[in-house]
Amino acid sequence: MKYDADKVDEMVLALLHLVTSGHQEGQGARAWKGLDVNVLARLHAKGWIDDPMTKSLSLHLTEEGYRKSRELFLRHFAQP
Repeated sequence: MKYDADKVDEMVLALLHLVTSGHQEGQGARAWKGLDVNVLARLHAKGWIDDPMTKSLSLHLTEEGYRKSRELFLRHFAQP
């Protein structure tokens, strides 16, 4: 599958804004490498991922979550 890497980069950067802290003008900010736990909790409540509050560094997408993630990826990033 071909996709627009620049759009992906911009969306990931936008998502990183959700998990930034300690911004200092002219110095930038820190961001967690993972996704915000509140977002993960909402995805879990919607049935798109299994319980994210485990020690594992990965998470499991349900079948519905996998289909939705693919649909969204194609909608936002696929090239014509």
